[in-house]
Amino acid sequence: MSAQTFTVNERVLCYHGPLIYEAKVVKAEVWDERTTQTGVVGPHYYVHYKGWKQTWDEWVDSNRLLKFNETNIALQKALQSQSQAAQAAQASSSKAAKAQQAKDAAGGSRGGARKDGGSRGTKRGREEDEGTRRPEMKLNVPESLKVLLVDDWEAVTKNNQLVGLPRKPNVVELLEEFKQYVLSEETSTQLKDPKVLLPTIVAGLQTYFDRALGANLLYRFERPQYAEIRKKYVTGPKVQVGQEKEMSAIYGAEHLLRMLVNLPAMVATSAMDGESVGLLRDYANELLQWMVKERHRIFVPEYESASIAYQNISRS
Repeated sequence: MSAQTFTVNERVLCYHGPLIYEAKVVKAEVWDERTTQTGVVGPHYYVHYKGWKQTWDEWVDSNRLLKFNETNIALQKALQSQSQAAQAAQASSSKAAKAQQAKDAAGGSRGGARKDGGSRGTKRGREEDEGTRRPEMKLNVPESLKVLLVDDWEAVTKNNQLVGLPRKPNVVELLEEFKQYVLSEETSTQLKDPKVLLPTIVAGLQTYFDRALGANLLYRFERPQYAEIRKKYVTGPKVQVGQEKEMSAIYGAEHLLRMLVNLPAMVATSAMDGESVGLLRDYANELLQWMVKERHRIFVPEYESASIAYQNISRS
């Protein structure tokens, strides 16, 4: 699909990290290998985010921009909802145990009321699903991973820290490990036809990661690092033709998790049928559970300062 074009003064939606914000195109330029400031060539747009200080104005490529229409506004709201859920997980973590005890204590006398409420909510959900006819993908993001998402957000956006790159294990290796885990005889899962479907699903997740990373998985503070990575492994003068590396061979679990929590919003605007969405949901949920089991090994224990992160890139 060819990239959309945008005009100066156009009202748009723009990815900033994993979320989408309303913005306005202030300037437009076409960058080549010599003039690019992001590691990406082609049309670029200088945008101002609505309600933000001008210090947040920035150049973005067309992959980060969306037309301002009902479909994309719905996508914006879906991503914001997921982000709020992740932040709420950390905000409520210290109160979770007491809240659960209180709910359990009240459960005996209010059980019937909860059942009635649940039934009504389920009915409304069915009616909405039948009305829209769009397949819905619901991921069960474990609480421990929600906390990691918030920690990740704070490290980058508040503490100005970065994930050291290249990562080990990277996304390619993580997906291969997951595939072997599911296919192993010792693993008992309820996944449908893993021997047949798993290679295709893993390949699809890797492809989506490579396409989505630069467009909607990075925070603003990470983009200079991304530009350096692309120069070193993709566009730089020392990169031989045919030896370029995909971003899935550079980035790791932190950014893979960001992609996974974005999947439902992306699927909501796709042309996937209900059966395909169901299969992807089941495998993505299993991947999330596997990441919980391996979290102490696959996620970085500490983020790095920008200066150290850039030094590591030059040494890699």
